Amino acid sequence: MLKWLWLSLLVLILDQASKLAVAASMQLFESIPVLPGFNLTYVHNTGAAFSFLAQAGGWQRWLFAGLAVVMSSIIAVWLLRLQKHETLMAAALSMILGGAIGNLIDRVAYGYVIDFLDVYYQDWHWPAFNIADSAICVGVGLMLLESFGISRKAADALE
Repeated sequence: MLKWLWLSLLVLILDQASKLAVAASMQLFESIPVLPGFNLTYVHNTGAAFSFLAQAGGWQRWLFAGLAVVMSSIIAVWLLRLQKHETLMAAALSMILGGAIGNLIDRVAYGYVIDFLDVYYQDWHWPAFNIADSAICVGVGLMLLESFGISRKAADALE
């Protein structure tokens, strides 16, 4: 299932290119309204999801980097062991892998992850995120669909 690594590479390229563009064109904490309920807001996240452990003092950088390396390795092996018919799982794992590597690059290179997608409703803002985070969430969603047998039901419907 190595043929699915193109999807990981696409996620990685889109993620890194978007982060570099934001860092080059915006000031830290600058916010640009795009649509009602959506801004581009440039922030640094030294923690994990939802800024978990962001104020921990710096040790979390290497903890999260190490976890990303371990999980990326596990996902790569899992991807290699998939059967040809497990395309939904292959797409899911590839998206998660690309996202994990994208955030790992930031964490190792800068000590933080660049986030810039800001979704909000009135005064309530979802924690800012990036393309890597989005790919990971979509990948996990696809894995959940797979666990509920969605790909099997689709295959049965085609027969």
